[in-house]
Amino acid sequence: MSVGRLTRGARESVAGLPRAFWWLWTSTLINRLGAFVATFMTLYLTIDRGYSASFAGLVLALHGLGGVLSSLVAGVLTDRLGRRPTLLAAQLSTAFSVALLGFMEHPGAIAAVALLVGMTSNASRPAVTAMMADIVRPEDRVRAFALNYWAINLGFGVSAMAAGLVAEYSYLAGFLGEATLTLLCAVLVFVKLPESRPVRDTSGGADEGPAIGLGTVLRDGRFMGVVGLSFLISLIFTQGSVGLPAAMGAAGYSAGDYGLVVAANGLLIVLLQIPVTRFIEHRDPQRLLVISALLAGYGFAMTAFAGSLWAYALTVCVWTLAEIVNSPTQMGLVARLSPVHGRGRYQGMYTMSWAVASLVAPLMAGYVIDHLGAGWLWGATGALGTVAGLGYWLLMRRLPAERPAVVPTPVAPTQAPDPAVA
Repeated sequence: MSVGRLTRGARESVAGLPRAFWWLWTSTLINRLGAFVATFMTLYLTIDRGYSASFAGLVLALHGLGGVLSSLVAGVLTDRLGRRPTLLAAQLSTAFSVALLGFMEHPGAIAAVALLVGMTSNASRPAVTAMMADIVRPEDRVRAFALNYWAINLGFGVSAMAAGLVAEYSYLAGFLGEATLTLLCAVLVFVKLPESRPVRDTSGGADEGPAIGLGTVLRDGRFMGVVGLSFLISLIFTQGSVGLPAAMGAAGYSAGDYGLVVAANGLLIVLLQIPVTRFIEHRDPQRLLVISALLAGYGFAMTAFAGSLWAYALTVCVWTLAEIVNSPTQMGLVARLSPVHGRGRYQGMYTMSWAVASLVAPLMAGYVIDHLGAGWLWGATGALGTVAGLGYWLLMRRLPAERPAVVPTPVAPTQAPDPAVA
């Protein structure tokens, strides 16, 4: 493939997206460049502090519980107050709580602040995804979500290698570095991002439908089916930051070894996300989600046979391909199924599937590794991938039409909040 063709493909991949999207993209990149807690918490607790895999799993489960508690609340606030204030509040509180966690000494204090970090860090997700659905045209959403995921993993790949080296000398520096970069994200949101929340027309014209509450989301059978499948997929992918480091640590590998192996995930996404997305952008989402579920499950199942760093890296490559396909496709599907004036609540429910997985996955991984061995954990991921693939095949039929994007409209400070009930 010629350099000119590659350049043209890259230009087409980024063309036509609004300025607000790129500021949101930049905020995502900076945030992920500072990622430390979610990636190295297991190694911090088991290697640096000497706690068991079960205790590490408990702390990460509390981190996940915090995300569960905040997901729906953040979704409601995203619809009621707006995307921008919700995102700003989440990032400021995350910066504070992550810095605080680095100074905690007592096991109970570590667990309590980990819960707080989970609540604050997860609160930004409904606002980010709702804003992206607001400002990007339906035909560009899969590409936009892919570019955002590309930024996440570009930052993750860099931070994984850097943080692995930092962890060899000072875990505290990692906590403070993440807090600083998260604070920078909050400044960027405050200065550059406009509000994008669609404003209801109550002037007596068109009927925009009934108010949307959380009950509306729960009664949406197809969407809740997608949420359930997202939970299974999340349960699998979370093992990359929970089960994998615990298993590698038990096998005698260092934090730096794990950092190098898991950095392959971010590196491959940086290299392949854009060209793969161009290939899958207008293809059948049902088939893409089925294939990605199977690749994820059996990619992690291959870890049972890994005996060297190269073998671990190979398994990462397999399930990374599943991520590349699954993430933008599933996020595009969620945006497609979400009513315009309920995007925050719908995205909050979707985010909760990942948060619940973050709660369950550490408990599952810690218990299975301590009592049965890592091989059973990897076998379970293969079974979960099979179930998820079958579920996508059954649910993804006769999808509704895409809903249009909206032009971001600055919301005046005196404007009343959305009257929709929670």
